[in-house]
Amino acid sequence: MASIRAGSQQALLVVDVQVGVMAECWDAARVIAQIATAVARARAAGVPVIWVAHADAELSQGSPAWQLVPELKPLAHERLIDKHFHSSFEQTELEQVLAEAGIAHIVLAGAASGWCIRATAYAALERGYDLTLLEDAHSTANLVLDDGSRIDAAQVMRELNIALHWLSYPGRRNAVAGAAEFAFGAA
Repeated sequence: MASIRAGSQQALLVVDVQVGVMAECWDAARVIAQIATAVARARAAGVPVIWVAHADAELSQGSPAWQLVPELKPLAHERLIDKHFHSSFEQTELEQVLAEAGIAHIVLAGAASGWCIRATAYAALERGYDLTLLEDAHSTANLVLDDGSRIDAAQVMRELNIALHWLSYPGRRNAVAGAAEFAFGAA
């Protein structure tokens, strides 16, 4: 069993809202606006905002596609975590950054829903964090499979929202909430 994180300190974790990632995401402009709402509300409540940026062979670190979207910019004191795997925890400094800030509750937003958001959500719960997925502040691209069939992005997002609503881990709380409704800073 995972060590349950003590306390109720929150952090907003914004994953992969990069130009090249969001360019392929469904309803990207609306999702970026929802993430901006969450960032503003977290900052106003004194909740730390932590940013994550993915780099791999297709998304070269420092390239124009790797940059965060222009609508969302970290403040000078906010951390930017570099990652190379779907989970924001794998081989990154994220867990250390969260521990140093006493974070026990991760509020999650970003892209891509079926990959990095899902992997980060499950990794957070498996590591003993409480988790809230901002149901209207994540997105992904439509998936076209080898056989030509298609899985719509909206369905991937909906399924993840449902899964994280009903998922159960001992000693941890998980939920979904809207970016404008979530109570940042509340215990």
